[in-house]
Amino acid sequence: MNILSNLIKSVDFAPKINKRRAISIKSSAEIELMRTSGKIVATVLKEIIDLVRPGLSTMDLDHYAEQRIREMGGLPSFKGYHGFPATLCTSINQEAVHGIPSDKRKLKESDLLKVDVGAHYQGYHGDSCVTIAVGEVSSPARMLLDAAQNALYCGIEQVKEGNCLLDIAGAIEDYIEKMGYSVVEDYTGHGVGRNLHEEPQVFNFRTEELPNIRLKAGMTLAIEPILNAGSKHTKTLRDRWTVVTVDNSLSAQFEHTVLVTSTGYEILTDRM
Repeated sequence: MNILSNLIKSVDFAPKINKRRAISIKSSAEIELMRTSGKIVATVLKEIIDLVRPGLSTMDLDHYAEQRIREMGGLPSFKGYHGFPATLCTSINQEAVHGIPSDKRKLKESDLLKVDVGAHYQGYHGDSCVTIAVGEVSSPARMLLDAAQNALYCGIEQVKEGNCLLDIAGAIEDYIEKMGYSVVEDYTGHGVGRNLHEEPQVFNFRTEELPNIRLKAGMTLAIEPILNAGSKHTKTLRDRWTVVTVDNSLSAQFEHTVLVTSTGYEILTDRM
């Protein structure tokens, strides 16, 4: 089954394929609102990175994130989205994406925790993900985490007016292959703005499945490579959300919302 069929049939946050849907070019006023939503997301993730420790439950983190988003004037983007029940996606170790927070999921020393969060502010969304080492992790886990973050920035460095989507995809794919990891192909990045998921899809590997769209200033993209230590293949658990690696290998992900500018890019969810 080809990539497009997998994406259309999967129950996930990915946008549905619509080649005729226009790509949104944001106005300066819209970009300012997205800077605010991005700052909310960045602040929440920065605080969660500091909070994470063995013994906390993923639901503890979810409650904290929702409270902070609302305190800053935003709304959780994920909660209720296609029925998703939480503010955060919290995915541990072999869970690649869309893990559901739970009081029963207690963090343990050496876990790799993926935390994905979106915030909605005055009509516009920000979206970002980090992978967090819980306490001391193994050397292979640390290497995978670092590679996932580097892969994201390899893609971001290709964001500038005049470049194409496959410049982003190719840079990410080349780096991941060089490091000896696999890139998950069932889930992609996406446009983001007034809708949490907009056109275009932002692939993390070269493909001829979609047009190689040229980037224009004012586009806003969520770039989000997912790396597996083993097989690229995944499966969805019975909860219809949590996606795991088929071989139980570790998985890591990083994501930023990025604005295309006339001279390059601006990371709207920068945690610095």
